[in-house]
Amino acid sequence: MSIISKDIQKAISLLENEELVAIPTETVYGLAGNIFSEKAIKRIFETKKRPFFNPLIVHISSVDALETIVSEIPEKARILANTFWPGSMTLVLKKNKNIPDIITAGKDTVAVRVPNHPVTLSLLEQLPFPLAAPSANPFNNISPTKPEHVENYFKNDLKMVLDGGFCKNGIESTIIGFENDEPIIYRLGALSLEDIEAVVGKISIKNKKEENPDAPGMLNKHYSPKTQTVLTTDIVSEIEKHSTKKIGVLTFDTFYKSDKIDTQIILSEEKNLHEAASKLYDSLHQLDSLNLDVIIVEKMPNFGLGKSMNDRLERAAFID
Repeated sequence: MSIISKDIQKAISLLENEELVAIPTETVYGLAGNIFSEKAIKRIFETKKRPFFNPLIVHISSVDALETIVSEIPEKARILANTFWPGSMTLVLKKNKNIPDIITAGKDTVAVRVPNHPVTLSLLEQLPFPLAAPSANPFNNISPTKPEHVENYFKNDLKMVLDGGFCKNGIESTIIGFENDEPIIYRLGALSLEDIEAVVGKISIKNKKEENPDAPGMLNKHYSPKTQTVLTTDIVSEIEKHSTKKIGVLTFDTFYKSDKIDTQIILSEEKNLHEAASKLYDSLHQLDSLNLDVIIVEKMPNFGLGKSMNDRLERAAFID
């Protein structure tokens, strides 16, 4: 029996009873629970098999709700929130004392955002509490951008996926922290570096931290298919290297003619980075389901959302 449903009232009832519900956002589906329920938050970590040292993101319904979550808002944080929320940007700010330590991995900061999805905004407006919602996938696996992805992962562990259709942006939010009141990118994401710098000026990137990470998405290995994944700038030579294997190929805009390729997916024949980002995870899900020996992925153009996609692909292909 499918756990996918459009019934917001059912989602509200489950969440108020300390259950988990997978929710749609414009980035990816999140595995959501009441931030003030220790039972619900522990179940998020347990269901995902996510380490407790990796903090969660709190989702709120509006910019106005930010002051109920954080104790300090630097001027540039306020500018960013007013410019990009609702949207694919998460801010890491000093937390209020009422925010449980389990959500922040014991840190004095909390990650928070206002998602830009009508279904989840409606849900948040009707709930008396914010939601913690990391991506609705087992830890290190490919993030979900369709309700079916979530159901395939958790059909035995989850009572409901709130159906909001396909996630239009398709990769996680950009995470911005603050050091000495100056913004720093902790995770590249669906809001491009260029768009952020147009608002607050030049911004540095500090997006890798294996121990005690400042935000989600900083670990070296993440977002990974079960199938061996190779990221390359030279598809042809990589195909030759794996020529005896069953090969899947994922490219930005180019079709490669080769009888050694079993399956090929092109992200955007129009060379549109937004279209490519929206299709990235779904394409990896498709290739990962085909019992291939290897997925060869072409590196994306390294600007705009291409930089964010390359960040995900480098972590997906990371080998210890």
